[in-house]
Amino acid sequence: MTETAAAEDPFADPFAEARDRLLDALPDHVVFDGWSMTALEAAAREAGVEPSEIRLVFPRGGVDAALAFHARGDARMAKRFAAEDHEGWGFTAKVTRAVRLRLEVVADAKDAVRRAAALLSLPIYAPEAARALWRTSDAIWTAVGDASTDGAWYTKRATLSGVYASTTLYWLGDETPGATATWEFLDRRIGDVMRIEKTKASLRANPLGRIAMDLQDRALGFIKAPRGA
Repeated sequence: MTETAAAEDPFADPFAEARDRLLDALPDHVVFDGWSMTALEAAAREAGVEPSEIRLVFPRGGVDAALAFHARGDARMAKRFAAEDHEGWGFTAKVTRAVRLRLEVVADAKDAVRRAAALLSLPIYAPEAARALWRTSDAIWTAVGDASTDGAWYTKRATLSGVYASTTLYWLGDETPGATATWEFLDRRIGDVMRIEKTKASLRANPLGRIAMDLQDRALGFIKAPRGA
């Protein structure tokens, strides 16, 4: 970060530029060396980043780089979605589109995503992997304009986390042109979720079912979304 930029915004991330340059260069090296210091050092040489800055940007090396790469994918998905016109689209169509965009923004780094998934599947990183998945789900719901403030805020993100995780795993093994099989799989998973919603609606049409659903709604009503969500 330059001194001028620092003066203009004293709260800016001083390592943002180095982080982006490293993340741009990393995928090609991760293919051969995984999310490791070896890959980071090679990426630093390519990106013109001082080796001493690597630990400042990614204190734990590869795992922090993999998590940063994942977070950047969320941000790029949100930016691309915001740039599109979705007037007249329902939430189902918008969520499906956002999930697809989330995978498309990293399509050129599929092997790096595969390596990151393998790394974050290790038990030691399970909590961080779960948080990363939740944040992706939250980023998608936020991008499509979800305004939930009660327990639905959590149930929507929990449900979408399952959809996104399974779709990503399918996509990693998909070799069809344009990932057409993945998008068909995604449509089926979203369809499964919508069938659940239709089942809820049919329950509400039944007097006893309506009582049960009303009780559930009241219980969820006591749960609030995190402040600022």
